[in-house]
Amino acid sequence: MLMLDTDYSLAWAVYGVAALGCLLVWFRATRWMWRWLREPLRLVAAVLLLTPTIVDPAKELFAPAVAITAMDLLLKVGNNAWRAVADLALYGLIAFVLYLLLVAVRWPIEQRLKRGRAAAAATQDEDPRTLSERMADEDDDYFPQPGRQMRTEPRL
Repeated sequence: MLMLDTDYSLAWAVYGVAALGCLLVWFRATRWMWRWLREPLRLVAAVLLLTPTIVDPAKELFAPAVAITAMDLLLKVGNNAWRAVADLALYGLIAFVLYLLLVAVRWPIEQRLKRGRAAAAATQDEDPRTLSERMADEDDDYFPQPGRQMRTEPRL
């Protein structure tokens, strides 16, 4: 059966929606992890799901590289497994190099922000009194002075 151009586009659209759904589930599954482990795992999943490879060079037909690799290795239906693995490796290398560049830019910015927050917290805590001393001073203002009308206010 001959695949029409609209069928090919429709198949890629369905795969794209399914791949984005899988990525969403993977993002939710890895959100509890430490950041420096979570981000590379998400990158690996994105590369695996979103890497295309050429199936028929004459017709310029593409398919997901992970699907081509799985079909060629498990079902032995074609000889495109090495091309698909090479595409996965190439796109994975490019993605990890771009990720490392992002980390190299992000690291000094985060360190500068962390130092700024630490300095702001240090200047905010200038009161040398203990918590009990501060509470005692606040309690003196709460009780009414002689000659003033007493007011009842809730204390949270």
